[in-house]
Amino acid sequence: MTESKTNQGLKTTLLGILVNIILALCKGIAGVLGHSFALIADAIESTSDIFSSIIVYAGLKISSKPRDENHPYGHGKAEPIAAIIVTLALFTAAIIIIINSIKEIITPHYAPAPFTLIVLVGVVLTKELLFRKVNKVGTSINSTAVKTDSWHHRSDAITSAAVFIGIVIALIGGKGWESADDWSALFASFIIIANAVFLFLPAFNEIMDGKPLGDIHSDVYKIANSIKGVSNTEKCIVRKMGLDYIVELHIWVDGSLSVAEGHNIAHDVKNKLLASTLSINDAIIHVEPDNIINLKDSQKKKTK
Repeated sequence: MTESKTNQGLKTTLLGILVNIILALCKGIAGVLGHSFALIADAIESTSDIFSSIIVYAGLKISSKPRDENHPYGHGKAEPIAAIIVTLALFTAAIIIIINSIKEIITPHYAPAPFTLIVLVGVVLTKELLFRKVNKVGTSINSTAVKTDSWHHRSDAITSAAVFIGIVIALIGGKGWESADDWSALFASFIIIANAVFLFLPAFNEIMDGKPLGDIHSDVYKIANSIKGVSNTEKCIVRKMGLDYIVELHIWVDGSLSVAEGHNIAHDVKNKLLASTLSINDAIIHVEPDNIINLKDSQKKKTK
C-alpha cells in the first residue's frame, strides 16, 4: 500500500518538474524579449520550483525505504524534512523577487510588451490545473511534501496572475506606469511568503511528532473497542511517519485471563488497525488488566 502511494507521489512530482522546466524557459524568454522583470522574476520562481520538486522526489524516495537497524521506525521523517526544505526555498525565492523588484521600481525601464499577457494566461491556467492534480494526489496519499509541492504551483499561479494585472495596468497607464508589473511582482512575493509560512507549520509539526490533524484517535478507539475481549481503551498516541501512522494504544482486558490470552487479544487489535483504511503502518498495544485498574480506582476513592 505504502509503495503504491509513494509511486503516485513520485509520478506527480516528476510531472511538476517537467512542467516547471517548460514554463521557466517560456517565462524567462518572454520576460527578456518583452521587457518584463516581473515575468523574469516569475521564471526565477518556477526555476526554484524545479529544485524544490527534486527535493520532494528525493524525500519520497528516502521515506519509502524499509526499516533497518539504525532506523527502527523507518525513514518516514525524510518526507516532512523535504517539505520544510521546499518552504525555505519558497521563502528564499520570495526574498530574491522582493530585492530585484525594488531595484526595477527605482530604475527607469520600458513598459512590458503586450504579448507577455498571452504567456501569463497560459501559465496561470497550467499552474492552477497542476496544483489541483498534485494537491489531490498529496491529499489522497497523506503526503505533507507533495501537498507542499502542490502549493508551490498555486503560488506560481498567484504570482503570474498578479504580474498579468501589473502588465495590464502598465500598458493602459502608458508613460509613468512602466513599473506597475514590478509592483505586482513585489505584491506577489508577500503572498509567496505567506504561503511558505502556511506550509512550514504542518511540516514542522510532523517533525516534532505533533498530534496529527483529523480524527484518527477516535477512529483508533472505535476499532479497538470493537474487538472481542477489549473492555476499554486509553492513552492513544499517534505519530505520522512518512505517508503512514504509528499508533501506541493501551487496552483493558479481563485480569483473570492468561498472559497468552491477553497477548492474542492485543494482536487482534493490532491486526484490525493495520487492516483498516487509516494508513496505520505499525501499532504497539499495551495490555492492562481491568479488574486491577478498578481495584486501584476503588482504593483511591477510599483514601479521599
